Amino acid sequence: MEHLVFDVPMLVAALILTLTFLAIFTEQVHHIERVKFAMLGAGTMLLAGQLFGFYDTKLALEAVDWNVVFLLGCMMAIVSIMIPTGGFEWLAFKIAHLSKGKLYALLVLTGTAVTVISLLLDNVTTVVIFGPLIIMICKTMKVSPIPYLLAAALLSDTGGVATLVGDPPNLIIGSAADIDFNTFFIHMGGLVFCAWIAILLSMKVFFSKELAVTPSTTNIEEVAIKEPYIWKSSMAVMLGMVFLFVFHDKLGWEPWVVSAAGLTALLFLARRVEMDIALTHVEIPLLIFFISLFILIGGVERSHLLEWVGQFIEPFVEQDLLIATLVLMWVSAILSALIDNIPFTAAMIPVLLELENKGVNVAPLWWGLSVGVGMGGNGTHVGSTANVFIVTISERLAKEQNDPSLAITPGLWARKGTPAMLLTLIVSSIIMAIFFDFFSKPLH
Repeated sequence: MEHLVFDVPMLVAALILTLTFLAIFTEQVHHIERVKFAMLGAGTMLLAGQLFGFYDTKLALEAVDWNVVFLLGCMMAIVSIMIPTGGFEWLAFKIAHLSKGKLYALLVLTGTAVTVISLLLDNVTTVVIFGPLIIMICKTMKVSPIPYLLAAALLSDTGGVATLVGDPPNLIIGSAADIDFNTFFIHMGGLVFCAWIAILLSMKVFFSKELAVTPSTTNIEEVAIKEPYIWKSSMAVMLGMVFLFVFHDKLGWEPWVVSAAGLTALLFLARRVEMDIALTHVEIPLLIFFISLFILIGGVERSHLLEWVGQFIEPFVEQDLLIATLVLMWVSAILSALIDNIPFTAAMIPVLLELENKGVNVAPLWWGLSVGVGMGGNGTHVGSTANVFIVTISERLAKEQNDPSLAITPGLWARKGTPAMLLTLIVSSIIMAIFFDFFSKPLH
């Protein structure tokens, strides 16, 4: 087989990609938002592509996966309508009542709620909703919120791996590989359940001292739902969306169509809700970040750089598919713990698609990539946006209470969060190896 020769367009694309990713991954150092560098990288790639003849505006528009952008935007709008109803506060206090003052039961129930919600809503939204509620409950009971906050971050990241719509990298993978909702859940559901159990058990061991404390009070006032009609309408719409997600492939609907239908239905059911309110929690910068990344990676793909890289990976994958899958899973996890998993996922997808075009069975590699980027974010306190949010609100609480022990520090995360992440990867690797025939079945 004739190998591609590394040429000038590949070199230019590689330089733009490398510099853009370096700027994105060092956001904490230069304090310039990653979306700005993504936009700059996309614009530079477009200009370079026109100059060297490998990319143009029409190809850039085609490179954007609008399914991912519209799906995320619609789900964010649905959450915007749900948050002011007070339904999530009511749910959190119901969980506190159910625990009956048993702290580990509270952790399990809170973790279960976070995991279930993360199956449909992205993990960042889930912790934004539950983080402040956990602090409120722990303040009332006069117990440390750290075990619950850490568990919420870990379980939101883990729960999101189970479904096509639970985590942004899954949306990108599912859309690129044409994986439907059912197929994704059937392959990832059992594996995520085992990882979920592993995290809950590890939290019991790591926080045995904190969870053994007797709370000062278990008398927590029940919160009333402010807008019961809108909350119930939202729940009905969400159930309808689950049904449609299950059958979206048979209906011939892309996942974004389901989310758009759900949003439209909810807007008419909750007719008093104005569009401005419905769009409050739509993260426009995140959507721009996705669009810019797609344009950037589209240029890299058109330069044939990824095809050139793929020709070196192909022999390794063909030699031992199981080992290649496990290596991809662990490398993805380690890199996702250190850098943002969204651009890494976006960069890996064209490589796997190129291997698929050459006749390589990449089915298990899709699953390995999803597990790695999803669970790898649990490895460090900056491994995912959900983690950063949880750490930030714990630091704010520590300052308010003048108690440094209430902050989730990088050291604390390394002692409690990183081992939990490693445990989930070990469990996932074992399951992947045992059931490899199942995971390696071609998708189409």
